[in-house]
Amino acid sequence: MTLRFEDLDTAVAAMLARLPPALHIGAPLGLGKPHRLLNALYARVAADPARPMTLYTALSLDPPPAPPGLARRFMGPFAERQFGADFPRLAYVEALRRDALPAHVSVEEFYLQSGAMLGSAQAQRRYASLNYTHVARALADRGVNCIVQKVAANADATRLSLSSNTDLTFDAVDAIVAAGHPRPLLVAEIDPHLPWLDGTAVVDADWFDLVIAPPAPHPKLFALPRQPVGDAQHAIGLYASALVRDGGTLQIGIGALADALCHALALRHTDNAAYRRVLHALDPTLQAHPAVRASGGLEPFGQGLYGCSEMINEGFRRLVDAGVLRRKVVDKAPLMRRVNDGSASPLDLDLLDRDGQFLHGAFYLGSQDFYDWLHGLDDATRRGIGMKRVSEVNELYGLDEGLERLQRRDGRFFNTCMMATALGAAVSDGLEDGRVVSGVGGQYNFVAMAHALPGGRSALFLRATRESGGKAESNIRWNYGHTTIPRHLRDLYITEYGIADLRGQPDEDCVIAMAGITDARFAPALLDTARRERKLRGDFAMPAEWSAHTRERLAETLAPFRRDGTLPDYPLGSDFTEVEQRLVRALAWLQARTGSRRGKLATVAAALAHGGGPGDDEALARMDLAAPRGIGERIEARLLRLALARTQASG
Repeated sequence: MTLRFEDLDTAVAAMLARLPPALHIGAPLGLGKPHRLLNALYARVAADPARPMTLYTALSLDPPPAPPGLARRFMGPFAERQFGADFPRLAYVEALRRDALPAHVSVEEFYLQSGAMLGSAQAQRRYASLNYTHVARALADRGVNCIVQKVAANADATRLSLSSNTDLTFDAVDAIVAAGHPRPLLVAEIDPHLPWLDGTAVVDADWFDLVIAPPAPHPKLFALPRQPVGDAQHAIGLYASALVRDGGTLQIGIGALADALCHALALRHTDNAAYRRVLHALDPTLQAHPAVRASGGLEPFGQGLYGCSEMINEGFRRLVDAGVLRRKVVDKAPLMRRVNDGSASPLDLDLLDRDGQFLHGAFYLGSQDFYDWLHGLDDATRRGIGMKRVSEVNELYGLDEGLERLQRRDGRFFNTCMMATALGAAVSDGLEDGRVVSGVGGQYNFVAMAHALPGGRSALFLRATRESGGKAESNIRWNYGHTTIPRHLRDLYITEYGIADLRGQPDEDCVIAMAGITDARFAPALLDTARRERKLRGDFAMPAEWSAHTRERLAETLAPFRRDGTLPDYPLGSDFTEVEQRLVRALAWLQARTGSRRGKLATVAAALAHGGGPGDDEALARMDLAAPRGIGERIEARLLRLALARTQASG
């Protein structure tokens, strides 16, 4: 019989009464993690060394701590508005940051909030490097005896939707039982803010052993702030959009690069003339690129796309609203075969339209606008979205390989990496000293799937350069001491300078292709190294057009489209006010110019000489610097005025 509770402490007591002394707790990644329940459980266990606990989870979302100085002035008011003053920060995350978990408590994650735990020895030691699809097996191996999850409920709470996280719960329960362990204690916390998604996401309430419905007030859902999309991201998204074939399948990651891709795909469909103008400005020969000819296109989407992605995010919302995401699939292989070969009857097509779905995902995460959109879906759109197990979404051989091959025709799998080598390996999750930035997640799954599917392609995005200590560095390296995707799975790489098609190519051709999308400052040295290491012929001469691969030339090329609104800073909407958007640009400008001691001194000197300008007062007031007090605040105000003036002039 399912037990129901409103009080969290009473619920925790009931959990502990039904569990053995050693707790092995599983919790979903991201939004499905019940913060308040986990905090109550952690508080009880941390004070009782007789109850050792290991928590197995991933992506423990926590509002970012504000760094000192101007960033804190910006982030404080924004974070309170974005997350709510009562947002329940995860107590174990705060302890991990300080390496302060009690000795009898351990947290094992397979994916970390990007960069958040680089300084935590406890988090780094207990990181588990796993493909997303291998996590359920690992949970069974660990002997997980309890799974806690946030859910949505129908009006009388007799039916519960796993909503944001169908990814691992079903797979984990099946794997644990199949391994001969008892079925884990299943605990649900109802959150009325969580959107209801139907179909395979829904279970009867008695599928859970304990159901908790805490009383109001209910904290806001964790909402990811949408980041600005710069010139480099827009260029990458535009190049990538030309590799998508009408009638195909789409998987994307998250972040500004994914936002840029979705904006470009929507532009391709809704304003094809503007789309072609900006592509022609970027590269007049793009339509003739072999990869575009073989795998993509520039035309609007007559058939539409089917989305199959572990994560459903803001970009998919845009593609649904723009009419791009609309190719439906059904779980009937004979029907899908007839649809694909063009022999489907009118009755087949009616069934496809009635029962088909155009988007499958394993979890979702996004902005508050995105959650509001999910809440407000009309019935037809809601039926078109299916939340699935990660074993079904992220691989071909999880449930029905033949069916999934038919559904995922012309699959395009777009993900982001931090660095790539000239021979085609990708660095996405960690540093060469062994520290983990984020995790492998599903990236390897999707890269491997692209190679397994006829017509499938994997494309990895990366910016050509990064700033480190006030100095530019290339993200295309000759070699690096850590690899996420091995070079034998090399396929497509995209930077702001174009597309490198490495699939099936010999090493020399890979080197040339990767050098061709490298920043002009770093391409000659890369080629010199390749010659020295006998991977490039001695007489190869760098083409003259590569010298145009500079940040300045790219900005000049895209400037008209930035001004006329074709390529906006926030193509999928913004969580920042207009004043805050100006401040984001200004703070980024300052950060880029104060990374080194020399740059900081030069910028401070320029700020002291700068007298400010019109239109600064509202931004200064937002940062509580309209009437600076003391020398420190006066310098901050001068720095901010300088940055606002420079970014306003360049914007």
